[in-house]
Amino acid sequence: MAQFDMNDFRLDGKVALVTGASDGIGFAIACGLAKAGAKIVFNGRSQEKNDAAVVRYKENGVEAIGFVCDVTDEKAVQDLVAKIEKEIGVIDILVNNAAIIKRVPMIEMSVEDFRKIIDTDLNSAFICSKAVLPSMIKKGHGKIINICSMMSELGRETVSAYAAAKGGLKMLTRNICSEYGHANIQCNGIGPGYIATKQTAPLREPQADGSRHPFDQFIVSKTPAERWGVVEDLMGPAVFLASDASNFVNGHILYVDGGILAYIGKQP
Repeated sequence: MAQFDMNDFRLDGKVALVTGASDGIGFAIACGLAKAGAKIVFNGRSQEKNDAAVVRYKENGVEAIGFVCDVTDEKAVQDLVAKIEKEIGVIDILVNNAAIIKRVPMIEMSVEDFRKIIDTDLNSAFICSKAVLPSMIKKGHGKIINICSMMSELGRETVSAYAAAKGGLKMLTRNICSEYGHANIQCNGIGPGYIATKQTAPLREPQADGSRHPFDQFIVSKTPAERWGVVEDLMGPAVFLASDASNFVNGHILYVDGGILAYIGKQP
């Protein structure tokens, strides 16, 4: 039997493209991949935002290259991938992280907003995956990680578009596995639970009387870990799914949620 090698978790020399990684979850995942040895490339919609992110990466000991690119624009993504391949190398790891959310009751949501969320959270992953797959196939190996959500398994009021997109992303993950697993390409997903980020900050703000936000109380009570996740909780799972240690893991959604999906909750 072959000996287990911890180097299988290393990403030395690998090129990783992480979309929407100027802050938040994408930034943390990119830092985790970099600490394991990967070369980090990310996109943003403005040069100003990219420049600020590069400074933050350097403060965290990470050299990262940012490109301006709208990942919902297929031509722009194809051009970006070609530029990365020419200037840096073939993309070994793609993390489809770019996403937006709008919390509004379904009957109050405009069709335009619904389409925008689907376009950003689901269609961009299709576009980016389609762009990197040919070179991965030619190289004989590749890793695609889609950042799904608990909302790919659960519904909740005010997030109809987001849940629809993340549910679609879960099935896109499984289908990429089904179509390209024979080419030694692994496509898996990470489903973060409730993570403390700027995006979720309004749900954790103390009330006027100093008490915890009702939603904050609700999430902590529903999570066996009894806390919100932090972005650092996603680093290890991302490194695992990006590394050779996961070469026989395919079409899987790894939920990093503190156990919330496994828990029915306390009896009132």
